[in-house]
Amino acid sequence: MTQQKFNTVGQSVRRIDSYDKISGRAVYSVDVVVPGMAYAKLVPSPLPHALIKSIDASKARALPGVYAVLTAAELVNMETHYGSDKKDRPIVAMNKVRFQGEPVAAVAAVDLATAEAAAELVEVEYEALSAASDLTSALLPDAEPIHDSNYCHEYGYEWGDVDAAFAGCDRIFEDTFVFPMVYHYAMEPHTCVVSYEHDRIRTWTSAQHPFLVRAELARIFGMQLDQVQVVVPYVGGGYGSKSYTKIEPLVAALSREAGRPVRLAQSVEESMKTVRRHAARATIRTGVMNDGTFVARECLSYVDTGGYTDNGVRVTERISDRIVGPYIFDNVRVKSYGIYTNSTPAGSFRSIGGPQASWACESQTDIIAEALGIDPIQLRLKNLAKKGDEVRRGKRPLEGDLAPKLQMVLDKFGWDTYVREDPSPTVKRGIGFACNVTNSGASPTSTSLVRFHADGSSTVYIGTTEIGQGSRSVMAQIAAEELRIPLASIKVIGSDTDAVPYDRSTGSSRSTTLMGLAVHDAAVDVREQLLEIAAKHFETFADQIEAADGKATFKGESMTFGALVREMFGGSGGELMGRGYVTQNHASGRLTQDPVFWEVSIGAAEVEVDEDTGTVKLLRYVSASDPGKAINPKQVEGQDEGAAMQAIGHSMFEEMLFEDGQFLNPNLVDYRVPTFEDLPGEFETVLIEFGDGPGPYGSKGVGEGGIVCVAPAIANAIFNATGVRLRELPLTPERVWRAIEKSKQ
Repeated sequence: MTQQKFNTVGQSVRRIDSYDKISGRAVYSVDVVVPGMAYAKLVPSPLPHALIKSIDASKARALPGVYAVLTAAELVNMETHYGSDKKDRPIVAMNKVRFQGEPVAAVAAVDLATAEAAAELVEVEYEALSAASDLTSALLPDAEPIHDSNYCHEYGYEWGDVDAAFAGCDRIFEDTFVFPMVYHYAMEPHTCVVSYEHDRIRTWTSAQHPFLVRAELARIFGMQLDQVQVVVPYVGGGYGSKSYTKIEPLVAALSREAGRPVRLAQSVEESMKTVRRHAARATIRTGVMNDGTFVARECLSYVDTGGYTDNGVRVTERISDRIVGPYIFDNVRVKSYGIYTNSTPAGSFRSIGGPQASWACESQTDIIAEALGIDPIQLRLKNLAKKGDEVRRGKRPLEGDLAPKLQMVLDKFGWDTYVREDPSPTVKRGIGFACNVTNSGASPTSTSLVRFHADGSSTVYIGTTEIGQGSRSVMAQIAAEELRIPLASIKVIGSDTDAVPYDRSTGSSRSTTLMGLAVHDAAVDVREQLLEIAAKHFETFADQIEAADGKATFKGESMTFGALVREMFGGSGGELMGRGYVTQNHASGRLTQDPVFWEVSIGAAEVEVDEDTGTVKLLRYVSASDPGKAINPKQVEGQDEGAAMQAIGHSMFEEMLFEDGQFLNPNLVDYRVPTFEDLPGEFETVLIEFGDGPGPYGSKGVGEGGIVCVAPAIANAIFNATGVRLRELPLTPERVWRAIEKSKQ
């Protein structure tokens, strides 16, 4: 059989959710209204660290229109704690608060105004404890323990004879780098509606991982999985802030107490006090030879996970996996510690541990190049891992060579022909570069169901959450390609755990690779069934049938797929169903190792630095996006550029500020995120399509690569322009100016 491609894959087709979103018809969690629904308001702790001596909610409960007040006393006949890595976060604070803004109670009332008034009436008596809101204070020997201790998790690995290797090096470099706390700022703050019923929990939420939320709610309330329904409408951005479980247990417990559905829609400030990215401090010690050969590397990182673990175990491990960089070292020792602090709990954020690790690794790479008098690109090429190399011992070897991908970015940027032209004696220009690989893909557990209808159309069922990344469009393209029908004949249903099959999560750049494989396999299953039906109709063998344009053709005679289905069932109805199962034992044989794939990050920047003010302007940025095969090229470019824009924020000005545990800038006036004014004058993405991914058509995910290398590329460019090396983010005008002034002394 000749398989005719529709050319759906590889085309920048219009997103299938575009009309809903531009017309305003798209439904988000905040739009969900359930009959009899109450409105919730949290009672946050004003203190970052304190014992709870008493809570008096009597005045709040007596207020007309109040249905319920939830405190720790109401958390009975249920599990009281939750968390993705450790079950250490209480639904509402129990006995102790560990960060400013932690909910100590929640109110459900007839309307939001009543709920807000009632929340003000809840009286809480605290006994203040000393607060440690950053790594420095939390690591002091006499720091007040936030949990049993201030150490959340430790992780490390080692290979080679590190001490002997350092002893034989010509040069040893040691540098410490600091990465700030930053907020995701998804445009839609966390919102959840829960209806707790006697034998069922129905949930509508802005969650990235509906099946994990379902499992957590079932565990907490002692129900079976089939008794918990989680529906995720469109999500107004996630970037990891809505990974795992966030506010759902609290809303469910409040609904149980109120005896009716409850809605909690957080403000931006409340979401900023729900989750953030991990701050980090990393020290890298690298031994090299005078010719630039990398010999040994030792890394020590401290990762600030805030008041509770959330995803702190994984982040602590990922920063360790990524901090060695994309280079070959025969001798490595890495150790990382996750540390509790009295600040907003830190969770997943686009490429967990990746930007923190690359900030340190790729800044030091340029430090080494400068000291040795070697071109920074040549130093990287000399030590860069090649296809088949184990960047991390015992993990999946690299799928492809990095050098040609690196060169594609340099060529697009014009690196080799760059001529520096300073606008004035005090305004300097410079260029910088950075690269890394990150272990992406998460757990290879995804399933899909494809229904093929009697009119020749098809419905694809996926558990992947549409958070703005365009997953539904990509899944439709894959299904259309394999079913040999037009894209317009595909409908994608997602994110209702009662209706769609299981998908582990939406994150870690996994959806196109893993859910895409499940959809691919389910669509192939349907196509093979259609060919078998056609073979019977034409009285031949299935491999003699051509499937194209929604028809089966044999020796010039054609029959539509819909007609074949109707013929099979003997009427106007009936449908075929195809199944796609993705596990680590997938038939492709490419999912057996960890990680599922290595995601490439490469970036080159040109900056302009005003030495009188410290102001840095990003003139150009060229990034690599390595999708293996771009299912939808425009969406790939959008993913890469969106990630880079977020990185511009944490590189240049974003930072959550705490003083004595008090959050100083919990709003979008004092905490600035990137706007169009912060876009570089030239902003380009180089698509690299070598077909070396484990996903359908050689694809792999691209959601995280663009955010990883922006900060070191900009800092390296600042050094190239001014000779000043910065080791702490963000690169604010004050910080840059002070560094320039210090260099003059």
